[in-house]
Amino acid sequence: MVAYVELFYSRAFFDKRISKETFCLTGVQGLCFKIMGGCDKQGFPMKQGVLTPGRVCLLLLRGTLCFRGYGRHNGERRKLVRRCTVSQNLSVLNLVIVKKGENDLPGLTDTEKPRMRGPKRAPKIRKLFNHSNEDDVRKYVNTYCQTFTTKAGKEVSKAPKIQRLVTPLTLRRKRNRITEKKKRIVKSKAVAADYQKLLATRLQERRERHSGRSLAKRRSKLSAASKPSTAA
Repeated sequence: MVAYVELFYSRAFFDKRISKETFCLTGVQGLCFKIMGGCDKQGFPMKQGVLTPGRVCLLLLRGTLCFRGYGRHNGERRKLVRRCTVSQNLSVLNLVIVKKGENDLPGLTDTEKPRMRGPKRAPKIRKLFNHSNEDDVRKYVNTYCQTFTTKAGKEVSKAPKIQRLVTPLTLRRKRNRITEKKKRIVKSKAVAADYQKLLATRLQERRERHSGRSLAKRRSKLSAASKPSTAA
């Protein structure tokens, strides 16, 4: 759960780095927060590992933290980030509640929101519900099924698609892929053998042609040498 605290309460987080846990002065005893990040007044995010005061321009890779890289030009990898220590220059501070206090905060910890998104892979679903491989995983996806009404007024239910699920259809498709692969291997071997045979016959014909030409040349030379000279 992410909480956004005001400046008065954020003084308890000053000079503390990202991923540090601290108790915030909110009037609730035992309420512990963990710092996850934040942005300054100009919108530049905090980055773990940056200890320089102020903002720093870094060369980042696509997909790394604080840099998405999508929609940018090739070679454009510079990004302005702020140090990982909380200061008064921040406008947004992202926190996660690690431990609940004695009393509930109104609008934050007094209500329970259902988990709308569940795991999509079959092994993780089995691990969540503590089931074995023989159980049908498709029965437990309905826990995260959402029912909503479209613009046309039709009720539609939407459930997450299970990945890596072994069904008779997937097994049949796997067998078909294996048989097609074996057929391609046999066909390629047959084509290669026919090509080698054709290459051998062409080479043999070339050798015979070359030997016939050389024999004809030798015979013509011998016949020319055996003729008597007609010089006066």
